[in-house]
Amino acid sequence: MPITTTRTESGIVTITVDYPPVNALPSAAWFELADAVTAAGDDPATHVVVLRAEGRGFNAGVDIKEMQATEGFDALIGANRGCAAAFSAVYDCAVPVIVAVNGFCVGGGIGLVGNADVIVASDDAVFGLPEVDRGALGAATHLARLVPQHMMRTLYFTAKNVTAQQLEHFGSVYRVVPREELLDAALEVAEAIAAKDTRVIRAAKEAINHIDPVDVKASYRLEQGFTFELNLAGVADEHRDAFVSTGKPLASNASHNGGHA
Repeated sequence: MPITTTRTESGIVTITVDYPPVNALPSAAWFELADAVTAAGDDPATHVVVLRAEGRGFNAGVDIKEMQATEGFDALIGANRGCAAAFSAVYDCAVPVIVAVNGFCVGGGIGLVGNADVIVASDDAVFGLPEVDRGALGAATHLARLVPQHMMRTLYFTAKNVTAQQLEHFGSVYRVVPREELLDAALEVAEAIAAKDTRVIRAAKEAINHIDPVDVKASYRLEQGFTFELNLAGVADEHRDAFVSTGKPLASNASHNGGHA
Protein backbone atom coordinates (compact mmCIF):
# COMPACT_ATOMS: atom_id res chain seq x y z
CA MET A 1 0.00 0.00 0.00
CA PRO A 2 1.32 3.47 -0.88
CA ILE A 3 0.29 4.98 2.48
CA THR A 4 0.32 2.72 5.52
CA THR A 5 -0.27 3.25 9.22
CA THR A 6 1.14 1.27 12.13
CA ARG A 7 0.69 1.74 15.87
CA THR A 8 2.63 0.85 19.02
CA GLU A 9 1.21 0.11 22.45
CA SER A 10 2.71 3.38 23.72
CA GLY A 11 0.53 5.39 21.34
CA ILE A 12 3.01 6.14 18.57
CA VAL A 13 1.40 6.08 15.11
CA THR A 14 3.80 5.81 12.19
CA ILE A 15 2.51 6.83 8.77
CA THR A 16 4.69 5.67 5.89
CA VAL A 17 4.49 6.99 2.33
CA ASP A 18 5.77 4.80 -0.51
CA TYR A 19 5.13 6.05 -4.05
CA PRO A 20 8.03 4.86 -6.23
CA PRO A 21 10.17 6.00 -7.81
CA VAL A 22 10.52 9.37 -6.03
CA ASN A 23 7.43 9.84 -3.84
CA ALA A 24 5.86 12.42 -6.15
CA LEU A 25 2.26 12.13 -5.03
CA PRO A 26 -0.78 12.15 -7.33
CA SER A 27 -3.67 14.37 -6.29
CA ALA A 28 -5.65 11.61 -4.59
CA ALA A 29 -2.66 10.62 -2.46
CA TRP A 30 -2.40 14.06 -0.89
CA PHE A 31 -5.99 13.74 0.32
CA GLU A 32 -5.31 10.18 1.49
CA LEU A 33 -2.31 11.39 3.46
CA ALA A 34 -4.39 14.18 4.98
CA ASP A 35 -7.03 11.67 6.06
CA ALA A 36 -4.42 9.35 7.60
CA VAL A 37 -2.81 12.11 9.66
CA THR A 38 -6.17 13.51 10.79
CA ALA A 39 -7.51 10.08 11.74
CA ALA A 40 -4.40 9.33 13.76
CA GLY A 41 -4.70 12.57 15.73
CA ASP A 42 -8.44 12.14 16.28
CA ASP A 43 -7.89 8.76 17.95
CA PRO A 44 -7.59 9.40 21.70
CA ALA A 45 -5.17 6.47 21.96
CA THR A 46 -2.64 8.32 19.79
CA HIS A 47 0.05 10.26 21.66
CA VAL A 48 2.30 11.25 18.75
CA VAL A 49 2.57 10.75 14.97
CA VAL A 50 5.72 9.92 13.02
CA LEU A 51 5.56 10.69 9.29
CA ARG A 52 8.21 8.98 7.17
CA ALA A 53 8.81 7.62 3.68
CA GLU A 54 10.33 4.64 1.96
CA GLY A 55 12.58 4.88 -1.08
CA ARG A 56 15.06 7.37 -2.45
CA GLY A 57 13.61 10.46 -0.81
CA PHE A 58 11.00 11.75 1.59
CA ASN A 59 8.86 13.64 -0.91
CA ALA A 60 9.23 15.05 -4.43
CA GLY A 61 6.06 17.14 -4.40
CA VAL A 62 3.14 16.71 -6.76
CA ASP A 63 3.04 14.33 -9.72
CA ILE A 64 3.61 16.77 -12.58
CA LYS A 65 3.22 14.02 -15.18
CA GLU A 66 -0.30 13.36 -13.91
CA MET A 67 -1.06 17.06 -14.18
CA GLN A 68 0.19 17.34 -17.76
CA ALA A 69 -1.63 14.19 -18.85
CA THR A 70 -5.00 15.53 -17.64
CA GLU A 71 -7.19 17.79 -19.77
CA GLY A 72 -8.39 21.03 -18.22
CA PHE A 73 -7.54 22.20 -14.72
CA ASP A 74 -8.99 19.37 -12.61
CA ALA A 75 -5.60 17.82 -11.83
CA LEU A 76 -4.08 21.20 -11.01
CA ILE A 77 -6.94 22.13 -8.71
CA GLY A 78 -6.86 18.67 -7.15
CA ALA A 79 -3.13 18.88 -6.48
CA ASN A 80 -3.42 22.34 -4.96
CA ARG A 81 -6.36 21.41 -2.76
CA GLY A 82 -4.75 18.10 -1.84
CA CYS A 83 -1.51 19.77 -0.79
CA ALA A 84 -3.42 22.34 1.24
CA ALA A 85 -5.36 19.52 2.94
CA ALA A 86 -2.22 17.49 3.75
CA PHE A 87 -0.25 20.49 5.02
CA SER A 88 -3.20 21.55 7.18
CA ALA A 89 -3.66 18.02 8.51
CA VAL A 90 -0.07 17.99 9.78
CA TYR A 91 -0.44 21.44 11.32
CA ASP A 92 -3.88 20.76 12.85
CA CYS A 93 -3.15 17.22 13.99
CA ALA A 94 -4.28 17.03 17.61
CA VAL A 95 -0.93 15.54 18.67
CA PRO A 96 2.65 16.44 17.73
CA VAL A 97 3.85 15.27 14.31
CA ILE A 98 7.49 14.21 13.92
CA VAL A 99 8.83 13.99 10.37
CA ALA A 100 11.72 11.66 9.54
CA VAL A 101 13.24 13.06 6.36
CA ASN A 102 15.47 10.91 4.15
CA GLY A 103 17.12 11.98 0.92
CA PHE A 104 15.33 14.75 -0.90
CA CYS A 105 12.44 16.82 0.43
CA VAL A 106 11.28 19.24 -2.24
CA GLY A 107 8.13 21.03 -3.34
CA GLY A 108 5.17 19.70 -1.41
CA GLY A 109 7.52 17.95 0.98
CA ILE A 110 8.50 21.36 2.35
CA GLY A 111 4.85 22.02 3.18
CA LEU A 112 4.65 18.83 5.22
CA VAL A 113 7.96 19.38 7.00
CA GLY A 114 7.44 23.10 7.57
CA ASN A 115 4.13 22.42 9.31
CA ALA A 116 5.48 19.56 11.44
CA ASP A 117 6.40 19.88 15.11
CA VAL A 118 9.74 18.04 15.16
CA ILE A 119 12.13 17.36 12.28
CA VAL A 120 14.70 14.57 12.26
CA ALA A 121 16.74 14.11 9.09
CA SER A 122 19.27 11.76 7.58
CA ASP A 123 22.72 13.15 6.88
CA ASP A 124 22.06 12.99 3.12
CA ALA A 125 18.79 14.95 3.30
CA VAL A 126 18.31 18.12 1.26
CA PHE A 127 15.38 20.52 1.28
CA GLY A 128 14.24 22.88 -1.45
CA LEU A 129 11.54 24.50 -3.52
CA PRO A 130 12.00 24.18 -7.31
CA GLU A 131 8.66 25.96 -7.81
CA VAL A 132 9.99 28.85 -9.92
CA ASP A 133 11.57 26.29 -12.26
CA ARG A 134 8.13 24.70 -12.68
CA GLY A 135 6.27 27.94 -13.41
CA ALA A 136 4.51 27.82 -10.05
CA LEU A 137 4.61 29.28 -6.57
CA GLY A 138 3.87 27.88 -3.13
CA ALA A 139 5.29 26.69 0.21
CA ALA A 140 7.40 29.79 0.79
CA THR A 141 5.15 29.97 3.84
CA HIS A 142 6.61 26.70 5.06
CA LEU A 143 10.20 27.27 3.96
CA ALA A 144 10.13 30.47 6.04
CA ARG A 145 9.55 28.27 9.10
CA LEU A 146 12.79 26.40 8.38
CA VAL A 147 15.29 29.13 7.46
CA PRO A 148 15.78 32.85 8.14
CA GLN A 149 13.89 35.30 5.94
CA HIS A 150 16.66 36.29 3.53
CA MET A 151 17.84 32.72 3.18
CA MET A 152 14.27 31.74 2.31
CA ARG A 153 14.16 34.38 -0.42
CA THR A 154 17.52 33.34 -1.82
CA LEU A 155 16.58 29.65 -1.87
CA TYR A 156 13.19 30.43 -3.40
CA PHE A 157 14.45 32.66 -6.20
CA THR A 158 17.38 30.38 -7.09
CA ALA A 159 15.51 27.06 -6.57
CA LYS A 160 18.56 25.81 -4.70
CA ASN A 161 18.52 23.27 -1.88
CA VAL A 162 19.59 23.58 1.74
CA THR A 163 21.15 20.65 3.59
CA ALA A 164 19.99 18.95 6.77
CA GLN A 165 23.20 20.13 8.44
CA GLN A 166 22.40 23.75 7.58
CA LEU A 167 18.89 23.39 8.97
CA GLU A 168 20.31 21.87 12.13
CA HIS A 169 22.53 24.96 12.41
CA PHE A 170 19.46 27.20 11.99
CA GLY A 171 17.72 25.23 14.73
CA SER A 172 14.81 23.91 12.67
CA VAL A 173 16.08 20.32 12.39
CA TYR A 174 16.36 18.63 15.79
CA ARG A 175 18.81 15.87 14.84
CA VAL A 176 20.83 14.76 11.82
CA VAL A 177 21.77 11.08 11.78
CA PRO A 178 22.95 8.43 9.31
CA ARG A 179 20.07 7.19 7.19
CA GLU A 180 20.08 3.75 8.79
CA GLU A 181 19.50 5.40 12.18
CA LEU A 182 16.75 7.78 11.03
CA LEU A 183 13.67 5.86 12.12
CA ASP A 184 15.20 5.01 15.50
CA ALA A 185 16.06 8.68 16.05
CA ALA A 186 12.51 9.73 15.23
CA LEU A 187 11.04 7.04 17.48
CA GLU A 188 13.33 8.11 20.32
CA VAL A 189 11.78 11.58 20.26
CA ALA A 190 8.34 10.06 19.81
CA GLU A 191 8.76 7.87 22.88
CA ALA A 192 9.78 10.89 24.96
CA ILE A 193 6.59 12.71 23.91
CA ALA A 194 4.39 9.62 24.18
CA ALA A 195 5.47 9.18 27.80
CA LYS A 196 3.87 12.52 28.72
CA ASP A 197 0.23 13.01 29.69
CA THR A 198 -1.45 13.16 26.28
CA ARG A 199 -4.13 15.49 27.66
CA VAL A 200 -1.47 18.08 28.40
CA ILE A 201 0.41 17.49 25.14
CA ARG A 202 -2.79 17.90 23.10
CA ALA A 203 -3.54 21.16 24.88
CA ALA A 204 0.04 22.30 24.30
CA LYS A 205 -0.19 21.57 20.55
CA GLU A 206 -3.37 23.61 20.24
CA ALA A 207 -1.98 26.45 22.32
CA ILE A 208 1.26 26.66 20.33
CA ASN A 209 -0.68 26.79 17.07
CA HIS A 210 -2.74 29.69 18.40
CA ILE A 211 0.36 31.78 19.13
CA ASP A 212 1.93 31.30 15.69
CA PRO A 213 2.73 34.72 14.18
CA VAL A 214 1.63 33.64 10.67
CA ASP A 215 -1.61 31.91 9.67
CA VAL A 216 0.06 29.16 7.64
CA LYS A 217 -3.14 28.03 5.93
CA ALA A 218 -4.24 31.48 4.74
CA SER A 219 -0.68 32.36 3.75
CA TYR A 220 -0.30 29.24 1.63
CA ARG A 221 -3.64 29.79 -0.09
CA LEU A 222 -2.54 33.31 -0.98
CA GLU A 223 0.57 31.86 -2.64
CA GLN A 224 -1.62 29.42 -4.55
CA GLY A 225 -3.57 32.36 -5.99
CA PHE A 226 -0.45 33.47 -7.84
CA THR A 227 0.09 29.92 -9.06
CA PHE A 228 -3.39 29.95 -10.59
CA GLU A 229 -2.61 33.28 -12.30
CA LEU A 230 0.50 31.76 -13.86
CA ASN A 231 -1.59 28.84 -15.07
CA LEU A 232 -4.26 31.05 -16.59
CA ALA A 233 -1.53 32.99 -18.38
CA GLY A 234 -0.15 29.75 -19.84
CA VAL A 235 3.24 30.27 -18.21
CA ALA A 236 3.03 27.27 -15.89
CA ASP A 237 2.17 24.88 -18.73
CA GLU A 238 5.30 25.93 -20.62
CA HIS A 239 7.44 25.09 -17.61
CA ARG A 240 5.69 21.82 -16.75
CA ASP A 241 5.83 20.65 -20.39
CA ALA A 242 9.57 21.35 -20.46
CA PHE A 243 10.09 19.42 -17.23
CA VAL A 244 8.06 16.41 -18.38
CA SER A 245 9.81 16.24 -21.75
CA THR A 246 13.39 16.98 -20.67
CA GLY A 247 13.50 16.68 -16.89
CA LYS A 248 15.08 20.13 -16.83
CA PRO A 249 13.81 23.67 -16.18
CA LEU A 250 12.61 25.74 -19.13
CA ALA A 251 15.57 27.58 -20.62
CA SER A 252 15.81 31.29 -19.91
CA ASN A 253 14.63 33.55 -22.71
CA ALA A 254 15.06 37.32 -22.72
CA SER A 255 11.74 37.72 -24.53
CA HIS A 256 9.94 36.32 -21.50
CA ASN A 257 10.90 39.28 -19.35
CA GLY A 258 11.05 42.08 -21.87
CA GLY A 259 14.84 42.01 -22.20
CA HIS A 260 16.84 42.62 -25.36
CA ALA A 261 18.27 39.91 -27.57
